[in-house]
Amino acid sequence: MILSAFFVILLHTLCIRSQQEFQDAKLIFAHVLYRHGDRTPIDPYPKDPWKDPSHWTTGWGQLTNAGKHRHLELGRWLRNRYHNLLGGTYTNNEIYVRSTDVDRTLMSAESNLAGLYPPNGSDVWDSAIQWQPIPVHTSPEILDEVLAAKKPCPAYDNALRKYKDSDEFQQYNKSLEPVYQYVSTHSGKKVNTPTAAQNLYSCLHIEALNNFTLPDWTKQVYPQPLSSISARSFATKTYTPQLARLKTGPLVKEILQRFQDKANKKLKPDRKLWIYSAHDITVANLLNTLRLFELHNPPFASCVLLELRQSAHYDEPYISIYYKNTTDEPEPMNIPSCGPRCPLSQMFKIYQDILPDNWPRECQVPFLSLTYVEADMRSSTGLIGIIFLTTMAILLLLLVLMAYRRRRSGYHNDQWYLRIDG
Repeated sequence: MILSAFFVILLHTLCIRSQQEFQDAKLIFAHVLYRHGDRTPIDPYPKDPWKDPSHWTTGWGQLTNAGKHRHLELGRWLRNRYHNLLGGTYTNNEIYVRSTDVDRTLMSAESNLAGLYPPNGSDVWDSAIQWQPIPVHTSPEILDEVLAAKKPCPAYDNALRKYKDSDEFQQYNKSLEPVYQYVSTHSGKKVNTPTAAQNLYSCLHIEALNNFTLPDWTKQVYPQPLSSISARSFATKTYTPQLARLKTGPLVKEILQRFQDKANKKLKPDRKLWIYSAHDITVANLLNTLRLFELHNPPFASCVLLELRQSAHYDEPYISIYYKNTTDEPEPMNIPSCGPRCPLSQMFKIYQDILPDNWPRECQVPFLSLTYVEADMRSSTGLIGIIFLTTMAILLLLLVLMAYRRRRSGYHNDQWYLRIDG
């Protein structure tokens, strides 16, 4: 009994000390990555009773008024959380906002900033509106390997195909065939992969959120099992260390390197907040790459907070990661082998396997390697490319052999040279 009481007191003391150390720590920098706000369906299914555009005033895949307001509120929440970090007036040296090159993420970022930086004082430029323009930076998706993660990477495509061909994935996919057959018949859309099921679930979920009555047949599959299939699908793109390294490694590396620059006082400009406006798959990929993802469907405006603090109790700054799902308060995450507060240098060690040394080079596939053939033989385009490259290689080899034979035989022909007469 005495021993048990001792351990209770010890644990209580450690908790108080840990809380005190956290309160004494100074927040010096933060990264925020969030999903856009509520949107309309991207691709309604053929038998969808709500597929007529007249039911949706903003077009397919666009931010709704509810989505704008949700991000306005998130911006106000971020203002409250980071009020000691940010000044009351916007300055480009304090914050940087980056979005994927998609309407709904760009508009979400702008709505969020309206809540984060409401104009006051000299920032009020028109008394009729409580808003001020703040830059949101983007890059074409095809060129963006960091946030959109859609820049071509043959090695990633190869690794993803190999995983989808694995016994594990094939057995899982086969187990879903009864669901696939049922929803394909009733929706009029062929569903035979987790991704296709995820797309259908997303459409039904949005219609339900907007109070549209779903067809009776959906009661057999919505929300379950479609919700679970969709959640499992979110883990696919970063399921292995190699997939995570090539898909989300550049983003994690950028975040950690920026933390390092901040700690070493080398961040120019010396900003305090970096915001990424992206998608549910981006949220899931980041959490899964950090080995923090619990299977679920990231809701609208869900966000990941990565915060850098300096404390007198630690020799170096440490990182804490939080996930704000649907609750007002974010959930602290336990970083693998480190806990809720992890020294910056330890973060580089923990995630060494998913930080690419040279992403462009790692994305390349060895010329005519077996893995390249395995990855591309399934498509006619890939097969034509292989035939073309093989033919060119053979022709080049023949030219080299012909030149070598001519040199060995002492053969000389003036026709090989272009004469330039003075």
